Amino acid sequence: MKTLTSSAGGSVSSRGGGVATRAPIESLNPFEIAQRQLDRAALRLNLDPNVHALLKEPKRSLEVRFPVRMDDGTMHVFTGYRVQYNDARGPTKGGIRFHPDETLDTVKALAAWMTWKCAVVDVPFGGGKGGVVCDPKRLSSTEIERVARGYIRAVGRFLSPEKDIPAPDVYTTPQIMGWMMDEYSALAGQNEPAVITGKPVPLGGSLGRGDATARGTVHCIVEAAKTLGMELRDVTVAIQGYGNAGHFVAKLVEELAGSRVVAISDSRGGTFAPNGIDLDKLYAHKMTTGSVQGFSQGERISNKELLELDVDVLVPAAIENVITAENAPKVKATIVAEAANGPTTPEADDILYGKGTFLIPDLLCNAGGVTVSYFEWVQNLSGFYWTLQDVHERLKGKMGDAFRSVHEMARSREVDNRTAAYMIAVQRVGEAMRLRGWV
Repeated sequence: MKTLTSSAGGSVSSRGGGVATRAPIESLNPFEIAQRQLDRAALRLNLDPNVHALLKEPKRSLEVRFPVRMDDGTMHVFTGYRVQYNDARGPTKGGIRFHPDETLDTVKALAAWMTWKCAVVDVPFGGGKGGVVCDPKRLSSTEIERVARGYIRAVGRFLSPEKDIPAPDVYTTPQIMGWMMDEYSALAGQNEPAVITGKPVPLGGSLGRGDATARGTVHCIVEAAKTLGMELRDVTVAIQGYGNAGHFVAKLVEELAGSRVVAISDSRGGTFAPNGIDLDKLYAHKMTTGSVQGFSQGERISNKELLELDVDVLVPAAIENVITAENAPKVKATIVAEAANGPTTPEADDILYGKGTFLIPDLLCNAGGVTVSYFEWVQNLSGFYWTLQDVHERLKGKMGDAFRSVHEMARSREVDNRTAAYMIAVQRVGEAMRLRGWV
C-alpha cells in the first residue's frame, strides 16, 4: 500500500485501482499551528497579501553549534537556536529554553506567538525566542553555566538592549539569566543589564517577575468571570502543570479571586479533591516526593482526566497540544485559561467555541511575563527601580486593558477570542510595518 501525504496534513491511501480517503490527521507541528492561526485572522482582516506573506515566516532564524567542556574533561557540541520573528514594533523579545527535544519549528512558533503577545498587551517589542538542545536534568550546575555562557558567545552579536532581549523559559532560571548577562557584558566590555530580563533582583531584575505570568493569568480569569457573571468565590479551578506558572496560578487564584483549586497535575499525574486542595500541604508533598501524585488528601487522577473534569475554570499550564479535536468535546470547563503556550489546537478551538466555552488565548492569558519583562527592561535602561506595588498595579492595568480590547473585538466581529486577539495583534504589527515603509 502506498501512502501519499496530503496538503491538508492528512493522508490518502491507494490500494489497487481504488482510492480510499481517510479523515484528515490533526497536525501538531507548533509552527504550522501558529501559521494557521495567523491565516484565520488575516482572512477576517482582509489583510494585505504582502503583509501576510512577511508575517508567515520569521525575519531571521539562527542555528549555532558551540563546544562546552564537561566536568569529566570531555568536549560536547551543543546546538542552539535564536529566532527574531518580527521587529517592526521594537526590539525582539523572548525566552531561552533548555530542552532535549528543542526544535527550530518549536522556536519559530514561540517567536511568532511572542510577536502577537507583545502586540496584544501593547508593549513596544517584537517577538523572538531561543533554545539549546540539552537535558539540564543530566547536567551539573557548572555544566549548565558553561552551556549558558557558550550559547551567549555563539549568539551574542545578534543581541543587544536595542535589538533582541532574551529571558528565562522552560528549564532556564534567573541564575542562568544572570550568567548570560554577565557573559554578554564581558563581550561588550561594559555592564549591560538591559540585554536580558528575568534576572535575579540584585543584578537588575524586577520585583514581581517571578509570578508575573501566573498573576497575569489570574487577572484574566477574574475579568472573564466578571464578564460571564460568575461569582468568583464559587468558582472551581483545575490546573494542568505544576511548574512556575501552575504553582503560582494555584496560589494567586485563591489569594486574588478567592476561588477553590480542586485539581492539580504534573508530568507524572495529578490529584483531585472536590472540596479544595490544601495548597501548602500539596507543595510540601511535591517538594518531598517530586510529584503531586500520591497526595494523601486527594484522589489520584491522570492528566487526561484532569482536562475533562467538571470544573468552572481549566488552566492548561504545561505543554503544547493538550486540548485536541479528540478530547475537546469532553472539556466541561466554562473558562479555559491558557497559561501555557499553544495548549489548544485549531481544531479544538472550533469545538470549544461551538460549545460556548470562554477560552482566554495564550497570547493574552500568559502575557504577564513579557509585560513585567518590559517593565524590567525600562527600569534597567533608566536606572530607576519600581516598588512591588508599582509593578503589580501596572501589570493589572495592562492585562485588564488587553482583556477588554480582545473581548470587544470578539463581540463586535463575532469571532472566537483567539482570532480576536490575533486580529488586534496583526493590525498593530501590520500598521508598524506600513509606517516603516516595509509594505
